[in-house]
Amino acid sequence: MRSVAIVMGSKSDLDKAKPAVEVLKQFGVPYTVRVLSAHRTPDEAMAFAAGAADNGYGAIIAVAGKAAHLGGVLAAATTLPVVALPVSTSFLDGLDSVLSILPMPSGVPVAVMGVNAGANAGLFCVRMLAAGDKALTEKYKAYVADMRAKTLADDEAVSSQI
Repeated sequence: MRSVAIVMGSKSDLDKAKPAVEVLKQFGVPYTVRVLSAHRTPDEAMAFAAGAADNGYGAIIAVAGKAAHLGGVLAAATTLPVVALPVSTSFLDGLDSVLSILPMPSGVPVAVMGVNAGANAGLFCVRMLAAGDKALTEKYKAYVADMRAKTLADDEAVSSQI
């Protein structure tokens, strides 16, 4: 099974990356967490991304805030899917992060999750990796069935209270 690289711009992004880690653990997807900055260590970040596919990765999650160019820098150096996880900031509560990710140039696509949506970033990677992995597909189908059952149980509980 291919693994997922979670690359954070700084260690202060770790709390925002943890929900993605928890999802990957839940599905048994191997992962690595790194701190590589688009601005402070661009050469190292690009070298990591350039070798990611050969090193067994199937996707990269880029976690960064403010001028969140990390996803674009990594995407420019790899053919792997890159998922950007913008984090909230003290400036515009994360909108600044989103706006620095969205305008990627043509040919350098980056998928953008919601602000602080680490669990969805992890699930997005699980779904991408499941496309080529039957066992992971079955785990994801069970996850979806569980969500459905819980929602229907909530619906019944609420309906019976009214």
